[in-house]
Amino acid sequence: MDSLYDLWAKRSPKWETRYQDSVISVFADYGKGTNSITEIKGKTFGAGYEVYILAFFIGLYSDQCKPLVDDASKIKDFGWAISNWGTQESRLGRFSYPLLREYMFAALIARTDVDLIALDKGEIKPARIVDQLIDKMEQYANFGFDFIKEKLEDDPNYFFKDTAFLRVFLSFLPDNSPNSSGEDEDELEEL
Repeated sequence: MDSLYDLWAKRSPKWETRYQDSVISVFADYGKGTNSITEIKGKTFGAGYEVYILAFFIGLYSDQCKPLVDDASKIKDFGWAISNWGTQESRLGRFSYPLLREYMFAALIARTDVDLIALDKGEIKPARIVDQLIDKMEQYANFGFDFIKEKLEDDPNYFFKDTAFLRVFLSFLPDNSPNSSGEDEDELEEL
């Protein structure tokens, strides 16, 4: 019998197609994978799911969810199960990152109202729990995509600075944002 993690990892979460051109393709060679010209073209990520992971963590750390649209024609997935995310290594300096998937799963268990006792008693099916986890994951990522899209609309170069994503995540920490801690711009650039 598969573990709850294994069942979750077999899924491919959905996302709104409106973010394909406005966010995913801005940062990744979506559909092309990692290759030698990715960096030359200014792409930060090789695969679209890597941008999804980033959007997920933005939603998670900001503790903001946004449900997907109801129109199924405006939703898609990568067609690549979570268990395959970050498994490829290459000569280009890309390393696999299996622990990141485990951290995502743990965060979803902690932040989703699932009844693990009822699951253990057999009162609810594992598929129902996985549906809840995937729904929460999709909502976090959807908020993250929206967040990224708005930042890019305000400043198309916002995320093309070395510390841009670091600044975003630091801004979600209480009393640790660069502006509130008095941290100098130069100190962040050194990171």
